[in-house]
Amino acid sequence: VQLQASGGGLVQPGGSLRLSCAASGRTFSSYTMGWFRQAPGKRREFVALIGWRSSSTGYADSVKGRVTISRDNAKNTVYLQMNSLKPEDTAVYYCAAGSGSDYHLERGYEYWGQGTLVTVSS
Repeated sequence: VQLQASGGGLVQPGGSLRLSCAASGRTFSSYTMGWFRQAPGKRREFVALIGWRSSSTGYADSVKGRVTISRDNAKNTVYLQMNSLKPEDTAVYYCAAGSGSDYHLERGYEYWGQGTLVTVSS
């Protein structure tokens, strides 16, 4: 599976962005998809996940209520809608695909995209 993240950019505090992650491969629908982020000088951290049926989602406490993850298996794409953005949301955002467990951790994912930079600043 190859993943291509896009949609990052510069946004003012309080603004919104929607990130997309396009996947290649016919088995996309069988993977749990996740978003992680890495801020400058910090370790990469979990943001959100969505199971292959879309009925199962999970969020980090730091983004809960402001972020929504969704997927369109027909388009092989997973989305991350981010609202009420804060300066502390500034990071490179990575999408990942996994088929094991521990989906809140990096080790739960076998495939990673290249990342897209989100900068929240006035």
